[in-house]
Amino acid sequence: MAGSTEGPQQPRSSQATAGAVAAQPPDDSADVRFASPPEVAGGLVAITETLKQVRQQTGLVRGVRALLRVNQDGGFDCPGCAWPEPRADSSEGRSEVEFCENGAKAVAWEATTRRIGADFFRQHSLAQLAAESDYWLGQQGRISEPLWLPPGASHYQPISWDDAFQRIGGALRALASPHEAAFYTSGRTSNEAAFLYQLFVRQFGTNNLPDCSNMCHESSGVALRETIGVGKGTVQLEDFELCDAIFIIGQNPGTNHPRMLTTLQRAAERGCAIVSINPLAEVALSRFRHPQNPLDIVGAGTSITGLHLPVRIGGDAALLKGIMKELLEREEQPGPDKFVDREFIRTQTVGFAAFREALDAVSWDDIVESSGIERLQIRAAADIALGSRRIICCWAMGLTQHKEAVATIQEVVNFLLLGGHIGRPGAGACPVRGHSNVQGDRTVGIVEKPDPAFLDRLERHFGFAPPRHHGFDTVGTIQAMLDRRLKIFFALGGNFLSATPDTELTAEALRRCELTVHVSTKLHRGHLICGEQSIILPCLGRTEEDLQRSGPQLVSVENSMGIVHSSRGTLSPASPALRSEVAIVCGVAKAALSDRPDVRIPWDELTADYDRIREHIEAVIPGFESYNQRLRRPDGFALPNSARERRWNTPAQRAAFTAHPLPRIPLAPGQLLMMTIRSHDQFNTTVYGLDDRYRGIRGGRRVIFMHPDDLAERGLQAGQHLDLTSHFRGETRVARDFVAVPYAIPRRCAATYFPEANVLVPLGSYADKSRTPTSKSIILTVAPAASPAS
Repeated sequence: MAGSTEGPQQPRSSQATAGAVAAQPPDDSADVRFASPPEVAGGLVAITETLKQVRQQTGLVRGVRALLRVNQDGGFDCPGCAWPEPRADSSEGRSEVEFCENGAKAVAWEATTRRIGADFFRQHSLAQLAAESDYWLGQQGRISEPLWLPPGASHYQPISWDDAFQRIGGALRALASPHEAAFYTSGRTSNEAAFLYQLFVRQFGTNNLPDCSNMCHESSGVALRETIGVGKGTVQLEDFELCDAIFIIGQNPGTNHPRMLTTLQRAAERGCAIVSINPLAEVALSRFRHPQNPLDIVGAGTSITGLHLPVRIGGDAALLKGIMKELLEREEQPGPDKFVDREFIRTQTVGFAAFREALDAVSWDDIVESSGIERLQIRAAADIALGSRRIICCWAMGLTQHKEAVATIQEVVNFLLLGGHIGRPGAGACPVRGHSNVQGDRTVGIVEKPDPAFLDRLERHFGFAPPRHHGFDTVGTIQAMLDRRLKIFFALGGNFLSATPDTELTAEALRRCELTVHVSTKLHRGHLICGEQSIILPCLGRTEEDLQRSGPQLVSVENSMGIVHSSRGTLSPASPALRSEVAIVCGVAKAALSDRPDVRIPWDELTADYDRIREHIEAVIPGFESYNQRLRRPDGFALPNSARERRWNTPAQRAAFTAHPLPRIPLAPGQLLMMTIRSHDQFNTTVYGLDDRYRGIRGGRRVIFMHPDDLAERGLQAGQHLDLTSHFRGETRVARDFVAVPYAIPRRCAATYFPEANVLVPLGSYADKSRTPTSKSIILTVAPAASPAS
């Protein structure tokens, strides 16, 4: 096995030992090559990579036909990120080619012509499949029929849909308590499927609804609800046409949200100042060539970032404090240039005095030391803010996955409130979501801590008493499986094993279940780490036509900016045996609730016509009035956002400044602070290829990026194989054979790819309040590999 967990841990189950099924990806470090990163992103290379992926997966004709329907009226929403497309009537307009390189990879990956079914699984045992890379697993093709792993078996075998539903329903009914089951949700799930899913789970009797939000923007939701009264961003795409400055903090749009680069390029070309705050100087935020603009395919490209601040990992709060401290000191100086909006603070906010007092108590020496940014650079950022009437702050996982994540995001809010930059056109908060409907799932009820008002509406409309206690989030689900308090794990999409922290401990947790169920399109490592028995239910992809009894169906999703719009697949399904997520949820619900005469949900009618589902959503969730009518508009509709209108749903009915101490992450001599990141050939846990061309990596993923001086200080060489050891509360976890890559990253910082490095992230290390795993804040030591790959 490529890595191991050492130190205090749970004993491995007999099934794991007997089956030798590896929970971690195999070692690919022998094939890793690295060179200097390119100087510009996009351009002709992006076009070439897109065409290569499409040709290999779908064939050019089928692939191009699918791509021309991505993010179009009457087409399907990109299965990748949640960045919005322009309104059809906006000044920017919607392109006929409204996708990016990574979106094209996502479409090609899902729309592949490759298929796997009974014959494939007859030939490959779980242990054999686990010996292959995550990339190899995903390349085998679409799962074409339902599959069952019987107790004690080493191979999946076919099962009928009726038998699968009856096995799942019977296992759920046999539980001593509904709280012995957990129901996970991925961000690719539609609003319609997610709403029915939470309805079924709550009628079953539990709020155990962990979801991918727990691992990404949960910290943003908590921070924003406490300070501005809404757990979402406050800007829309049109605001980027008006803003004077954009601060991009802990985010890499070039890999994670590439269509955002078009928006940033337009902003930069009209003179908007763009500040990048990130430990790595990502090439796409340096220079960008738009691959869909014939005049921009070659050449120098557009300079995006005017100021890059290479903050230390975890130093963002200190840097933000420094910028605000500088701005407040400027207020005391004579001159017309002022940043602080005193009238806004007086009439719209509370807590300013305590915030100011806490900020004054922080010394400049501590700010510079903690952030790693010299005061002269902090002044440059303050100068940009001072000269900007409208500021947008964007952020992503670089802020949300730290112990002090909520406090750090609230420092972003403090900065915006200081200048009155919320509820003003061209200004506001913009947490950029990573999956296409992760925000929508939460809006329609996928939450383990439901709002009592939502439960009241659910009870009135459907006539049952939903459970009121809080359920398990992702971290709580893993711990409850380890403790055998959970016996059934059901996943509606996603790759729970590879997305979660502490890989070996999570694997052991899953092995302790009586039943694991996955609703999936393609094979992944999570299918191989099973409970006593396991079932795979193959579903339609976003790209595929969903034909039900009443005719072709459309679904809806919500993007990062609160716009709900339709998605209608256009390709023929990969197999006639596939079912939609809606049909699967309804089939499981019927089987699980068959002994409940009090449950009168017409599951078959809802499967037949999704308009009926949306009528129920409209009746339960505010903001969805005339849902079916408005959804069929070309641009969909915007959900209400009180903070955007300067209506603050906080206890004080005002926006709240907050005061926080300076976060400190003490490192002992020789220790580094590590963050996990994506490669450019990856979306979440899906690996499209083994290269990361924007960072100069080829042929493998087991790499660690370190400052050249940190390598030299330890007597290490570029290209040397290293073992990585994380440290947390006296525990150690080890991942073996990572290739050392010298890189421009702050001293005593390091970066690695997930899921390969997730084994190093302790289950017990998570953000205060949000409980998001601290995947961007792992204390690490490195040493020459005990047995380097050859």
